[in-house]
Amino acid sequence: MKTYKVGIIGATGMVGQRFATLLENHPWFEVKVLAASARSAGKTYREALGKRWAMSTPIPSKMADMVIYDAVADVEKIVSQVDFVFCAVDMKKDEIKKLEETYAKAECPVISNNSAHRSTPDVPMIIPEINAAHAQIIPAQRKRLGTKRGFIAVKSNCSLQSYVPAIHPLMDLGVTKVLACTYQAISGAGKTFETWPEMVDNLIPYIGGEEEKSEQEPMKIWGHIEGNEIVNAATPSITSQCLRVPVSDGHTAAVFVSLEQKVSEEEIIKRWESYQGRAQELNLPSAPKQFLHYFVENDRPQIKSERNLEGGMAISIGRLRPDTQYDYKFVCMSHNTLRGAAGGAVLMAELLCAEGYLD
Repeated sequence: MKTYKVGIIGATGMVGQRFATLLENHPWFEVKVLAASARSAGKTYREALGKRWAMSTPIPSKMADMVIYDAVADVEKIVSQVDFVFCAVDMKKDEIKKLEETYAKAECPVISNNSAHRSTPDVPMIIPEINAAHAQIIPAQRKRLGTKRGFIAVKSNCSLQSYVPAIHPLMDLGVTKVLACTYQAISGAGKTFETWPEMVDNLIPYIGGEEEKSEQEPMKIWGHIEGNEIVNAATPSITSQCLRVPVSDGHTAAVFVSLEQKVSEEEIIKRWESYQGRAQELNLPSAPKQFLHYFVENDRPQIKSERNLEGGMAISIGRLRPDTQYDYKFVCMSHNTLRGAAGGAVLMAELLCAEGYLD
């Protein structure tokens, strides 16, 4: 695989910082440009971050002294130096949509962590192990944008990436109803305990917009391409409740499912443990060797012991058992800034490179 020159748009935020750490020694991607808001432009990455570096490892040495570009004003300069960009900006939704389309129309593909384009019908929202085929909508999007190379691809919300992967291997059994209650880490809000001390010994039973995303986005992931758009799936019916909990990293979900076909617990676990997606078929650099891990212990999965499983890119599942209202219930967990955010976007970029969409 050739080396691709990449940029990080929104490099100073929590997800941007995670992109920096993941791309520091990536075998395919070399960071050439860092961009952020106008107030950070002209400063070195180290200067722009100040005391806001939130990762457990140091600022990547190759990036520390790189001068930050203005993500909005310097589009031409940025595009001239990269093959594509990762985008994780903190802006209003309409501003993000405009910015990402500006990069795409400048013939620079955008791999986005933002939610702005998730509902755009010809923008693929890809979990590489589940709906890699949705990349086939990219030619239709390019036609709409009037581009040859430029396009936008997005990753889904971090909360649903703990439970949608666990449900997916059961879909052919006729999943009719899903109840998912998520318990979400503070890093999902771009916070640490130092910057959000109110979350210590606390729980907030509301995360703005999260429940809507958790109920709607899986339907696009399980949808199909029809003409020039992705048509959402009609089933299953999903209801969710999302809570912010005092955890640094890692989203947990309590999941309840109803199935048309009766199946044993052993069969479900077998499906989970043997499941392989396109990312594993292609042996992508960031792909976990085993996507779904089932734990038989009653007190697993736990955040501290499982969130970094397979580099934080695997999904952990446990406590599968029959339910009196639904057919089965179980618990699952994923690392929200790795699999759920920057890591998922890097894996999606690897998929798109391997399939030829970024050449």
